[in-house]
Amino acid sequence: MTKKTAIFIPARMESTRLPGKPLANINGRAMILHVMDRAKESGIKDVYIACAEQEIADEVKIAGGIAILTDPAHPSGTDRIYEALKKTGKQYDYIVNVQGDLPSLNPQIINTALEVMKKFKDADIVTLAAVISDEEEKNNPNVVKAVVSPRKDKIGKALYFTRATAPHGEGELLHHIGLYVYRKAALDKFVKLSPSPLEKREKLEQLRALENGMNIYVVTVDTVPLGVDTQQDLEKARKIMK
Repeated sequence: MTKKTAIFIPARMESTRLPGKPLANINGRAMILHVMDRAKESGIKDVYIACAEQEIADEVKIAGGIAILTDPAHPSGTDRIYEALKKTGKQYDYIVNVQGDLPSLNPQIINTALEVMKKFKDADIVTLAAVISDEEEKNNPNVVKAVVSPRKDKIGKALYFTRATAPHGEGELLHHIGLYVYRKAALDKFVKLSPSPLEKREKLEQLRALENGMNIYVVTVDTVPLGVDTQQDLEKARKIMK
């Protein structure tokens, strides 16, 4: 029996650094629609926008997408996509959480993460990382580092995620990419857990899974997709996608 997969893209207008981010214009098209396009280009048919506001839903529906309104008060994108998942009334084996601010995402990396999930039966969550090549990123707390027990095939189990420069010593550092594939049972478990001590300290939601004994596999890909968090990022995205 074929395993069913769906992509959920959380989106909300309230952003401290770039208000109204999902509807930011990138070359005549709202950013959330670019992300939706990239998700569909992965070949996964079921793509949903889990949005907090009606104006996002309207934009998505006009463009022929499926938008699901969710509680604006959700503390995280994971909670938002979980509500949207329940509202679909459908059963999925794998749920992909794609951040709504990655308009230039390479669709193939979605499939790369999904393949790893299917390969490792003990994987609860699969996420991505790329080797840091920019020296400034190594000490930048806004660049989250994945500390991974390495394997020869560029896949390994996550030991920790941190805003600090880690691990210490000679060797590569990995820039974590905020795209996740959840096994359905793992997502059910995760949303019921309370925020964990290290999660609250580092402000990294994925630490909740690690602190509760869940397995996160990390696959290393070639590049980090541009995340649009500021006006400067938005201008950069417009140039990249022109």
